[in-house]
Parts: sequence; C-alpha cells; structure tokens
Amino acid sequence: MLHIVLVEPEIPNNTGNIVRTCAATGARLHVVEPCGFSWEDKYLKRSGLDYWEISDVRRYADWDAFVRENFGETDATDGAHALRRARADGHQVWLASTKAAHTHTEVAYAEECYVLFGRETRGLDEALLAANYDACIRIPMREQARSLNLGNSVAIIAYEYLRQHEFCGLAESGKLRTCTPERDGEV
Repeated sequence: MLHIVLVEPEIPNNTGNIVRTCAATGARLHVVEPCGFSWEDKYLKRSGLDYWEISDVRRYADWDAFVRENFGETDATDGAHALRRARADGHQVWLASTKAAHTHTEVAYAEECYVLFGRETRGLDEALLAANYDACIRIPMREQARSLNLGNSVAIIAYEYLRQHEFCGLAESGKLRTCTPERDGEV
C-alpha cells in the first residue's frame, strides 16, 4: 500500500484535494499535525467532496506519534534519526523535496512504502532531509520554478507508484453514460 504523509500541511484546499486523490487511488493518507487549518474548514470539506467516506485518513498529534505508530520507534525525539532507524529496519520511506538529487521516477517503489511531503511554504525540515538524503526524491521542473502545488505533487508521485505496480486494483477503462461511441466505418 502507498502511504502519503503530509507533515504539518497549511492549506485546507490542498489537503482536501489530496484526500480525494488518496481515495481514488487506494492510498492511505497520514496527516501529522499541527495543521494550518481546522478540520471543520469548509474549503477542506469541499475539496474532498464526497470522497471522505471512501478515504483512509489517519491523523497524528505530532511527528513523534506518527513515527511511533507506523514504525514502532519508541524514541522519536530526534525525528531525522528516528526515520533513519525505521528505514534501517526495512521500512521504505521517500521524502519528496525540491532539494533532492534524484527524481521520483528513478526509484523503485516497494509495494508498502511511505512518501513524505512537507508544508506548502517550507517543505520538510532540512535536518530530516540531510539525515535521509539518499531517500529524497524530486519532481523535475524548470529551474526558475520554486515548487509545484502540494496536491499536484502528491498526485504525480502517487501515479508513478501506481504505474510501477501496474495500476493494481484500479479500473483502467471507463464507459460513456449516455452516448454510444461512433465506430469506424459505421453510419
């Protein structure tokens, strides 16, 4: 399963959009608080539409709670090294950052993996990135661009994970609801 982890997201619309992406793809969403919005925010609810019912969203009071509950780390006081220990114990964790040296398509995503995303305004903490730099990935973009929208970044990486796993569990075709498609040569 793909685990999308938002560390202290700030914009409710982005998080709502990510809820929808995770619901549509079967990914589990982990939200590490504090957030820059209330969970009752109308923009958060509107962005997630009716996908809240089919989404798997887990919230954590802080980074320590997230690390403890997902990786069994009892001492997460040094978050960067707690994540390194979790990786050493066999958990596949990727850190999405514009500061990474490797692209999101260069890595092989394990069936069970976590991808961490930071705040919209600052990204993930540099100490966390530095201690886990070999696990940092980025989405290619023009040098003049500072970053992509958080919701778009999550979708891009989620669909690369799904592509590598042959879109397992997802419908790969759809059908029209009211019209019949024209067929070549038929009148």
